[in-house]
Amino acid sequence: RARAMQSPLPPYEVLPTEVSMEEMPRSTTVMVEETQQQPPPPRDHLVWSLFTTLYGNFCCLGLLAFVFSVKSRDRKVLGDYSGALSYGSTAKYLNITALVINIFIVVIVIVFVSLAIAGVFSRSQSY
Repeated sequence: RARAMQSPLPPYEVLPTEVSMEEMPRSTTVMVEETQQQPPPPRDHLVWSLFTTLYGNFCCLGLLAFVFSVKSRDRKVLGDYSGALSYGSTAKYLNITALVINIFIVVIVIVFVSLAIAGVFSRSQSY
């Protein structure tokens, strides 16, 4: 980009044989280019969404998170950072929701299995 804004370089000329490089005036040109710090690109949470899809796809929340993560990555590649941020945050919230629901289901299953092993649900005991 910086080269397109500069004037084109002058054509090179061959030095005559009687002139040596030591006789030529020496000059130094320093070009200072201003750079603006860009914020880091938004996260797309693609790996997290992939694992949620494979291991905790309750009510297809993981699949939805994966779709939004892919959309976020596409927007990031196109340079639309606001769209990428929107899709990425949606994917993050879907992943969090799926994670909380999966933890809740695992806790319920552990409680029921431990109660079944303890014999609470067996009718063979008599009081």
